[in-house]
Amino acid sequence: MIEHYLSKRMETVKKNIILIGFMGVGKGTTARAYAKKYGIYNIDTDDLIESKENRSIPRIFKKKGEAYFRRLEQETADWIECCVDGTLISCGGGFYQVDNLKKLGTVVLLDASYDWIYHRLSSAKNAKKKLAKRPLFSEPKKAKKLYEKREKAYRKVADLIVNVEGKSMDEILTEIHEGVEQLQKRKGVRS
Repeated sequence: MIEHYLSKRMETVKKNIILIGFMGVGKGTTARAYAKKYGIYNIDTDDLIESKENRSIPRIFKKKGEAYFRRLEQETADWIECCVDGTLISCGGGFYQVDNLKKLGTVVLLDASYDWIYHRLSSAKNAKKKLAKRPLFSEPKKAKKLYEKREKAYRKVADLIVNVEGKSMDEILTEIHEGVEQLQKRKGVRS
């Protein structure tokens, strides 16, 4: 299946917007709001993987392990590179590691401190559900260690960094939109 996607890869610059960042920073929420405001489609890499596997990500990890899940992320990235354009794509926290990330579109890091993310999740109306979806947060020390490990890596691959702390959704969306427009003009992406 992967070979099929690899043989169809296009060498053009993609108009996709790729949202990366630590789990719980608000990538999915931001993607849905952006898609609604600017009238584009949005997809979520974790949702794609869960649909393909017909099971949740925690179950994939439990049954098949992390290495298998990372292969699924790479397969998803290959499909996006081949077949998706003009779309906003919110990614799982570890998706930044795929080897063709930069070919998928403009990479936008939604950035916030670990404490802000943890507070956002634990104080939400549906906090139990949000935390259950991210079982790593049941061990805050481990989660913080992973956050610290990934923080520099996220910054290294990002084309644009948008700090989301203390900003309204509208401010975040405007900052993403204007930043991506400028970057895509420089890359020669046609509207």
